[in-house]
Amino acid sequence: MDNGVQSKKEQKVKDKFEALSKKENPPTDIVKHCVRAFIIGGLICDIGQLFYNFLYKQGIPKEELGTWVSIIMIFIGALLTGIGVYDKLGEYAGAGTVVPITGFSNSIVSPAMEFKKEGFIFGVAAKMFTIAGPVLVYGIGSSVIIGIIYYIINLLRF
Repeated sequence: MDNGVQSKKEQKVKDKFEALSKKENPPTDIVKHCVRAFIIGGLICDIGQLFYNFLYKQGIPKEELGTWVSIIMIFIGALLTGIGVYDKLGEYAGAGTVVPITGFSNSIVSPAMEFKKEGFIFGVAAKMFTIAGPVLVYGIGSSVIIGIIYYIINLLRF
């Protein structure tokens, strides 16, 4: 076949695909999604602050408050994931549920629940960090690099 004919056919197929794609996947309302993420993410952080204030009034030392609040928020995220609420909240709020520490908890519990039927070793243990693993690797890796840079800068200062 002639290249001109072939490219016209390819272009026609491509145009049909793009038209169908636009019809089936309407554009997203970015402003609405950002507002939802901001509000829900803020509410999650407000809940963490409420626990912080409550524990502070109970006499927990300030040095330990961050640890206690993190443990509580991770537990809440895992619990809500386990009963299916966190996923629905995530559908509504998007990134607003991913950024707080509860999102990290969700990223560990979800694959663990999904692969439970494959057993505790090859299912839960092997798949638990499929989502959170790269975050941990890059987070730890970048903190090591920043630490080395900080160390070198301090050595050069004398």
